[in-house]
Amino acid sequence: MAVTMADIQKLRTMTGAGMMDCKNALTESNSDIEKAIELIRKRGQAIAAKRSDREASEGCVLAGTTDGFAAVTAVKCETDFVAKNADFIALTKNFLDLALAQKPENLDALLALTIDGRTVAELVTERSGITGEKMELSDYVFVTGSTVTSYIHPGNKLATIVAFAEKDAEYETIHGIAMHIAAMSPVAIDEAAVPQKVKDSELAVAIEKTRAELVAKEVEVALKKAGINPAHVDSDDHIESNMAKGWITAEEAAKAREIKKTVSEEKAANLPEQKVQAIANGRLAKFYKEYTLLEQKYEGGSDEAGKITVKELLAKKHLTCTAFKRVNLNVE
Repeated sequence: MAVTMADIQKLRTMTGAGMMDCKNALTESNSDIEKAIELIRKRGQAIAAKRSDREASEGCVLAGTTDGFAAVTAVKCETDFVAKNADFIALTKNFLDLALAQKPENLDALLALTIDGRTVAELVTERSGITGEKMELSDYVFVTGSTVTSYIHPGNKLATIVAFAEKDAEYETIHGIAMHIAAMSPVAIDEAAVPQKVKDSELAVAIEKTRAELVAKEVEVALKKAGINPAHVDSDDHIESNMAKGWITAEEAAKAREIKKTVSEEKAANLPEQKVQAIANGRLAKFYKEYTLLEQKYEGGSDEAGKITVKELLAKKHLTCTAFKRVNLNVE
């Protein structure tokens, strides 16, 4: 049976597949629409399996709210060209609308929900067949509260959702908080909410950095005492380069290497632990100030931006932030 343009258009409307994909599927199925749809679905599964090891680093992130519930969905693909396609954005919006309506508990639950008889997971696979790119519903997060708000940064790569304890909160303020979270990327609302794993990791980094700096300071003092400019011998490459330039002699280079080795080993073995811990704890306190929401300087785009902390702004507006989520497809 000959494939008609009407059948091709019908199949395109039903599946969103390209014209040639629809024509080929109809030809192979002898113009049987149902069989053609199945062929397109199977092709999507084949594409997904074939490209499973590819990196999906582009995509679309959308957020929305309904009745004290806010959610973010993110669908990843391989290229920005596909990410900006209207059908791809519409698919992401369909998943968001479904999440807002059904309020699934997690990503797996959302993937199992259906739209027109097909699961979200199946729809993602089918879209992969249509575009020829690897795709995945990579993120689904939500918050609940008496008042919720959402923000989507231009470009659909970054979105935030925020919950507040109070009802009927002023839109300008809560929207500003959502914009601030998008810009400043806090890790938690306050110090108490920072995950213990993050605290442990930051403290370990602070201790290591403190130790290295204390050792380096002692080495610098020893080099200066020996009449050697520390900047000329701060690495083996610099030592070789500065010898070639005539800035240091071979004897000075050998002496510098020996000082760096012996002083580093001696100082590292005898660092005052109380001092190390005190400096590291100070660094951790600075981390909380810079990366917890309430302690950050407010950058939400209003007259208060850069002048007060988020904590001060919320107190001024009699608001309590109870939860937030931030999804960003770009590497930070």
